[in-house]
Amino acid sequence: MVIAASGLRLDLDIFDYLILALYFVTVLGIGFAARAAIKTSADFFLSGRSMPAWVTGLAFVSANLGALEILGMAANGAQYGLMTLHYYWIGAVPAMVFLGIVMMPFYYGSKVRSVPEFLRRRFNNSTHLFNAISFAVAQMLIAGVNLFALALILQALLGWPLWLSIVIGAAIVLIYITVGGLSSAIYNEVLQFFVILAGLIPITIVGLVKVGGWNGLVDKVRDTKLGDAALHTFSNTATSDNPLGANWIGIIFGLGFVLSFGYWTTNFAEVQRALSAKDMSAARRTPIIGAFPKLLIPVVTVVPGLIALVTVQGLGADKGDLTYNNAIPLLMRDLLPNGVLGVAVTGLLASFMAGMAANVSGFNTVFTYDIWQSYIRKDRDDAYYLKVGRIATIAGVVAGIGTAFIAAGFNNIMNYIQALFSLFNAPLFATFIVGMFWKRMSSWAGFWSLASGTAAALALYLLYLGDVVKFNSDLEESFWGAGLAFVTAVVVALVVTMFTPAKPENELRGLVYGMGGSSTSSETIISGEKVWWRNPVLLGAIAVVLAVLLYIPFW
Repeated sequence: MVIAASGLRLDLDIFDYLILALYFVTVLGIGFAARAAIKTSADFFLSGRSMPAWVTGLAFVSANLGALEILGMAANGAQYGLMTLHYYWIGAVPAMVFLGIVMMPFYYGSKVRSVPEFLRRRFNNSTHLFNAISFAVAQMLIAGVNLFALALILQALLGWPLWLSIVIGAAIVLIYITVGGLSSAIYNEVLQFFVILAGLIPITIVGLVKVGGWNGLVDKVRDTKLGDAALHTFSNTATSDNPLGANWIGIIFGLGFVLSFGYWTTNFAEVQRALSAKDMSAARRTPIIGAFPKLLIPVVTVVPGLIALVTVQGLGADKGDLTYNNAIPLLMRDLLPNGVLGVAVTGLLASFMAGMAANVSGFNTVFTYDIWQSYIRKDRDDAYYLKVGRIATIAGVVAGIGTAFIAAGFNNIMNYIQALFSLFNAPLFATFIVGMFWKRMSSWAGFWSLASGTAAALALYLLYLGDVVKFNSDLEESFWGAGLAFVTAVVVALVVTMFTPAKPENELRGLVYGMGGSSTSSETIISGEKVWWRNPVLLGAIAVVLAVLLYIPFW
């Protein structure tokens, strides 16, 4: 079966629009209901640290189910085949488990309000300000990706111009975040998690039926330009002669270690969900609970990408309706009947709103606490910072509108996202992990390692754009860029520490492994709850083992 893609326009009927309307009413209702609980800035930015683990766990994974996950991973499924599975099983689950078991005791136990604040306590104000600004910039760029994806769907629904779709999509998110703060975002993310699955599962099922089931899909993929290599993960990675254009070293070190750990363990847009948990146990279990659905999400993202590859003629164009980014919308248009189409569209909109809400809520917290309160207006009352947070939310959404047009210039937004991660997250992870486990690392080593790692990743990316340095694909450049950033940051940390004084040990308690603080002791990190289903170490081990086992059929 080959689908003719002659214009991306979804033909919704009255029932589809009713489903959409019901969803938007519910989302806004949650926002206004959450407003009643907001009395302080901590309520607005961190939900008063009152959320149960199952809520924060689902919100943790839902916050990542934005454009990167839905459009980006489906686009990668169509462009790179099953090698996209690396982004889940080696590129997410181990890092999520590490965050829960090892790093959350430091974050939650130190009572910091953000990741940049942790860096200020561990290093100095210069490191803190550099990370706060770079994080704010990164969140606005990534928010633009989610907003652009949301606008694509609105454009397909109503035929609106892209700019109008972007503005309308931004307004929807702006209302419920400004009104209800992080609590509104988290409760909506839990709702959105189930709505997203309800929207993607029908696409997967109907698509598989159309191509003759899994075996029929496999046969058809072998007949595409990707060939049999698209059906394996590691067996063709001894060299870079595979759809991903990367060898196993780049995949394991660049993606599985640097990019993955850099994103999941230091990205405040994700960590913020765990910081809102009601206690240490709930905070540690938050990312680990999220790891279990993460194992199976490829079924509704990567598989539809493969279905689009074998059914949509001409998919993979540089521009227009046939870019890889449109793999999911094209399948929705051609495979789903009305009613079911409305559920699928609602699921897509939910995913983009969840992703953008995570970016905006992370941005407004860091801007308010780490930039405005720390360096511009100190010692004001709490009501003042609550007001600043709401204004920052509006400013963040407006900035996201601008960056959405940057995302529109990429035919595969996953490539764009990975470039951002190699630039912002990889050097941060290196600085963070060395400082957390090496008490001798000096304050200025923190700043210069972070700055030099960022500069190294940016330099390599610019050389690649200028065709000075060659790579087989954009993603291979991201993998090696992340690796270069990490190595540069570690080396600079070692060198600068040799020539600068260490921070006094009494200022490192609770911030460095083995340096006191009951919540960050080795016994606390390794031990867990006696009840197995609340034990983060046992749950984490199960998640990692499952990730390894899932690789076996697709090796």
